[in-house]
Amino acid sequence: MEVIRQFKALSDPTRLRLLHILNEVELNVNEIVSIVDMIQSGVSRHLKILLESGLLVARKEGSFMYYNANMDPENRSLIQLACSRIQNDPVCAQDIEKARQIIMIRKNRTKRFFSTVAPQWEGLKKEILGSFNLNAVLKQRIAARRGVADLGCGTGELLGQLVRNHKGMLIGVDASPEMLEQARIKLPDMPSIELRLGEVEHLPMKDQEVDTVVMSMVLYHILQPEKAIQEVFRVLKPGGMLILADFDHHHQEQIKEIIGGTWLGFTKDQVETWLTKSGFQLQSTERFAVERGLHIHVFSAGK
Repeated sequence: MEVIRQFKALSDPTRLRLLHILNEVELNVNEIVSIVDMIQSGVSRHLKILLESGLLVARKEGSFMYYNANMDPENRSLIQLACSRIQNDPVCAQDIEKARQIIMIRKNRTKRFFSTVAPQWEGLKKEILGSFNLNAVLKQRIAARRGVADLGCGTGELLGQLVRNHKGMLIGVDASPEMLEQARIKLPDMPSIELRLGEVEHLPMKDQEVDTVVMSMVLYHILQPEKAIQEVFRVLKPGGMLILADFDHHHQEQIKEIIGGTWLGFTKDQVETWLTKSGFQLQSTERFAVERGLHIHVFSAGK
């Protein structure tokens, strides 16, 4: 019986500790080793047991394997119960603090990247997109919808194109002050355009604030994509629309050297699962070829 295997996996204090960490964040082996202060072979053995029990899931991203708690419906209650019983243990609390520091280091690395490339960002994107006009595709889906938020707006290129014929409020959100500064230089000074500094996983927006959200080539930079999609659901009005564009999954690590990123794109099923779990109803998906053998998916989903 599967439940017996899971209880056996949880009977070891180290494995319980690992599950508690990986229920909080997704990490690779090296990062886990740095938190629990064990040799890698020992950590790998415990991870293997947790994987075989179905309590963990793993994904390969480039040369690294990343681990996370398997929060499928059949596992969710057991994992939440196990983690809740040890969350106040001093060692486990320290583990979570170390894990959050690792995530902060990753985020700071991304911010440093964008602070450096902000003035050249549109040119760098052109190296990947080539002649494909992604903004034209997005504008068709936005159409006459009012109250649009461009999350990860970068230098404001899409907002600049929307403002010409758009009658509603336009909100741009980005985590990089340097990117927003470039957007302020390019965009007209109008009351209908508002730029906000903030992370997509913690949006500086009210509940049900906008009718439409655009996330264009942003998700692959985000450490917790599902959490970002959940935030989008929060800020959308009922009947609102999410238009999400991002790379199809690929294996070209060198792309990160050009336009950064945490993920090597996503499969269609991966994104559709996140959308459905967050409460969205998928309306359409299209796939477009760009440069270097890469492809971009464009998803439209309603609340």
